[in-house]
Amino acid sequence: MKSTRRMLATISLAALVGSFSCVSRATSAELEVKQGDQICLVGNALGERMQHQNFWETLLYQRFPGKQLAVRNLCFPGDEPDVRLRSKNFGEPDTHLAHSKASVVLFFFGYNESFDGQAGLQSFADSLQQTVQHTRQQSYSGSGPPRIVLVSPIAFEDTGNPNLPDGTEHNQRLAAYTAAMAEVAEKTNVGFVDIFTPTKQLFAQSDQQLTLNGCHLNEHGYRALAPILDQGLFGEGGPEQINETLRAEIDDKNFHWWHRYRAVNGYSIYGDRGRAGFDGTYRNRDVMERERVILDQMTANRDQRIWAIAQGEQVPDEVDDSNTLPFINPKTNVGIPNDPNARRGKLGSLDYLNAEAQQKLFKLLPGYEINLFASEEQFPELANPVALNFDSEGRMWVATMASYPHWKPKTKLDDKLLILSDEDGDGRADDCRVFADGLHQPTGFEIGRGGAFIAQQPDVLFAKDTDGDGKADHIERRLIGFDSADSHHGLAAFTWGPGGQLFFQEGTFKFSQIESPYGLTRMAEAGVWQYDPRTEEFGAYISFAFANPWGHVFNYWGQDFVADASPGFSYWAAPLTGHVEYPRKHPGGAQHRRVSSLAGGDPKYSHPTFYPKRIRPSAGCELVSSRHFPEDIQGNFLLANVIGERAILNHTISESEDGSGYDGKEVLALVSSEDGNFRPIDLQFGPDGALYIVDWHNALIGHLQHNLRDPNRDHSHGRIWRVTYKDRPLLTPPKIAGAPLDQLLELLKEPENRTRYRVRRELAQRDSDQVVTALDHWTATLGQPNAANTHHLLEALWAYQTQNHIEPELLGKLLTCDDHRARAAAVRVLVSWRDQVDAPLAALQQRVNDEHPRVRLEAVRGLSFFDGDEAIEIALEVLEHDMDDYLQYTLDETMQTLEM
Repeated sequence: MKSTRRMLATISLAALVGSFSCVSRATSAELEVKQGDQICLVGNALGERMQHQNFWETLLYQRFPGKQLAVRNLCFPGDEPDVRLRSKNFGEPDTHLAHSKASVVLFFFGYNESFDGQAGLQSFADSLQQTVQHTRQQSYSGSGPPRIVLVSPIAFEDTGNPNLPDGTEHNQRLAAYTAAMAEVAEKTNVGFVDIFTPTKQLFAQSDQQLTLNGCHLNEHGYRALAPILDQGLFGEGGPEQINETLRAEIDDKNFHWWHRYRAVNGYSIYGDRGRAGFDGTYRNRDVMERERVILDQMTANRDQRIWAIAQGEQVPDEVDDSNTLPFINPKTNVGIPNDPNARRGKLGSLDYLNAEAQQKLFKLLPGYEINLFASEEQFPELANPVALNFDSEGRMWVATMASYPHWKPKTKLDDKLLILSDEDGDGRADDCRVFADGLHQPTGFEIGRGGAFIAQQPDVLFAKDTDGDGKADHIERRLIGFDSADSHHGLAAFTWGPGGQLFFQEGTFKFSQIESPYGLTRMAEAGVWQYDPRTEEFGAYISFAFANPWGHVFNYWGQDFVADASPGFSYWAAPLTGHVEYPRKHPGGAQHRRVSSLAGGDPKYSHPTFYPKRIRPSAGCELVSSRHFPEDIQGNFLLANVIGERAILNHTISESEDGSGYDGKEVLALVSSEDGNFRPIDLQFGPDGALYIVDWHNALIGHLQHNLRDPNRDHSHGRIWRVTYKDRPLLTPPKIAGAPLDQLLELLKEPENRTRYRVRRELAQRDSDQVVTALDHWTATLGQPNAANTHHLLEALWAYQTQNHIEPELLGKLLTCDDHRARAAAVRVLVSWRDQVDAPLAALQQRVNDEHPRVRLEAVRGLSFFDGDEAIEIALEVLEHDMDDYLQYTLDETMQTLEM
C-alpha cells in the first residue's frame, strides 16, 4: 500500500516546526456561546467519531444548560479543507451548514494532511486559511457570519504494540501542523484549541490505552478528551462529571441525525436513482426525502428533551414524535399492465411457497441432492439472510437484514448476526442464537481475531463477546469513512486472504476515504479493500470500475477471482491488483466508460473475464474443494445467479496453456430452481464437505426496479439450503477450536480449501510468539521444497506473514522452488515484505525473468509498489520474453504508476 504520504513519514521534521513562527497557546479559544446557537462540527474522523462518543457534547449541555444549543455533526473521515469526497448530488459543505443554520463552526483538520510532511505544510496552511475566509463570508444562520474555532489534531499514542508505529515521527509532523493551524487562527482572528499538546501528555501519563490504533481514540480516549476540549473552548469552570442520563438522550438525538445526514441509499434519494421507483405518482426521491424531513423533525424533538434534562427537568420515557409529517406510502408497481420486471423474468411470486414445497422445485446435476438446513419457518430471525461463514467450532454464522433496502424511521432497527448449530448432525439446524442485533444493513461479515468484522456502511464494526455468554457485548467502529450511497452496493464479500489480510468489496457510485496510522486512502467508484487487523495497514487492493463486486475467493495457490454482480463478469484478480493512486483506476470494468473521465484510461477498453459471461447478475462465488463431491467437479468455480436463472452456475477453470492466466468454461448448473423466489446470494462449503447456499428468498429484488418503499418488499422470509452428493461420504470435521498448535499446523496439509482457511483464521488469533515457535519447528520438519511439501511450506510462509513475522530464508526457498505456482505466491509475499527484506528489487528482477509467465506477471505487478528508474528498468525486462494480454496490461499499468 504505497503512498506519497507514507513515504514522507520517514522524513525528520525537527526543522519543520520552526517553519512557522512560534505561537503562544491561550488556555481557551474564548468561544462565546449565545442563546440558541447551532454548533456544527466539520472535518475528519476525530470530529466524526464524537457523535458516537458523546462525552464532549454532554459536557457542553451541562455547562450551558439554559442556552438551548443544538449540535450537528457534519464531519466525514478523511475530510481535508480542500478535498471532501461525496457521492453524486450529496450537496456542498455550505449547503449542509445552511441546512443546519450553523452559527458556530468547529473545524477538525490536520491529521491526514500531516502525512504530506514539510512539503505539504504551506499548502495545508493556505487551504485552511481559504476555508476559514470563505466560511466567514457566509451567513448560514441568517444572522451573520458564524464564529469559528480551529481544533488541532490529537497526538499519536505509542500503544506499545510492536505491530504499530510508536508515533515518534507522527508527533513531529503533528506538532508542526498544529503550529500551522495556530498561525492561521491568529491571521484570520478565529479561535484555536491545541489538543495535540495535552493529549500527548495524557498518552504519556495514562496506564490505559486510549486509542484503537494509535491515531483514533477509543471510548476511554473520548471520555478523557471531553474535558480537555471543553476547557480549550470555554476555559476553566466546566462540569466535573458526565451526566449519563443526558448522554443517553444525546445518543438518541445523534442516531436520528446520523441516519438523516449519512443516509444509506443516498444515490436513490438525492442521486440519479432518486428518479427510479415510480409508482405513477411518487419516485424514490419523493418518498425518501420526506423521510429525511421526518428525521430532521425527530432530531429537533430530541433537542427539546436534551434542553429539559440539562436543566434538571423530568421528561416522559417515550419521545413524542406525533408532530412529524406523515410518511409517503407509494403504491406497488408489481402487476402493472405489461409489467417490465415480470416480462424480463426479474419478479418472483407474491404467493410464497413453504420450504417443503420449494424443495420439490429444485433441479440438480445427477447424483446430487438438496435439503433444507434452516428457514424462517423454524427460526423467524432468519429474515432476509445475505451472507454466511462457519466458525472454528463448525457453527454457521448468518447475517440478516430485514430492514433492507432502507431502515424506516420510527421502526425498530434490528438486523442481526446469527449463529446456527446442527447439534445432532442430521444436516438441519437445531438451534439459532443471536450474536449481535440492532445492526443496520450488514451486507457482509467475517469471523476472526476473537470476534466478527461486520459491514454497516459507512462503517466496519468489530463485535466481540467478552463475557462468554455467546452474544456480542463489545461493538466498536473499527473502520469508518466508507460511502453510504447504496445499500446493495455496500461492503460485501468479506474474506481472509492466505496471508492474513481481510478483503472486502464496494460497488460503484461510492466515494470513500479511510484514515489509518499510515495515512489516508481514497477510492471512488468501486473496488476491493484490504485491511490487516494486526498492523492496521489499510488500502485499496483493487481500484477498478466494477459495477457491484459481490464475490471473492482464493484458490489452492493463493490466486484470487472476483465476481462482479450486476454485469455477471468474473475476473482473475492478479492483473488488477497493482498499485494506483487515487483518482486513477485500472481500466476496463463494467463502469469504466462512465468513470474514465475521473479515473483515466481508454473509455472503449474492456478488460477480459476469465470465462465468457452468458447471463447476469451474480452474487457470491465459491471454488469446489471437498472430497465429499466427485472428482469431476473439483476446482470448479461456482457462482450464485440471483435473477436470470436463479441457479448455482458451474464453470470449469484451468491454467492457460500458453499464458499467464486462467481459462474457464461454463458447464451445466449445479443447482437451479423453478421457484421464482429462490435468490441464491452466498454459498460456502461447510466443515462436513457439503455446500451451503443462502437464499434471500424474495419476490422483489434490487433497487432500480421498485420503489425503496414498495409495499410488496418482503421482510420475513429466508432460507439456507444444503447440497450433498448421494454416493460419497461426508467429511468428518476436524477439531480446530482449541486444538494444539502442532495439530493445527498439520491440518494445513488438508486438501479442502475451507479447512485450511479456518485453520489459518484460528492460528491468526492465537498467541503470536507461540505460533511462530511452532511454525519454526514444523517448517524444519518439512525440509527443502519438493513435489510433496512445497504447498505445505507455502502455508507456513502465509502463516508467518499473518503473524507479521518476516522469514527471508523460507521466502527465498519458495521464490526459487520448482513449482511456478508457489513462486508466484512467494512473489506476492515478497512485495508485502518489501520494506523489511534485503534487496527486494534484485529478487523481483530474477522473477521478472522467470520461465513462467504468471510469475513474471506477479513480479511486474509488484514493481508498481516501488519508485525510481531502477524499478522501471527491471519491469521493462519482461519484454525480452513472450507476452500475453494479461502481462501487457500489467506492464502498462505498472509503467504508468512508476512514471507518474
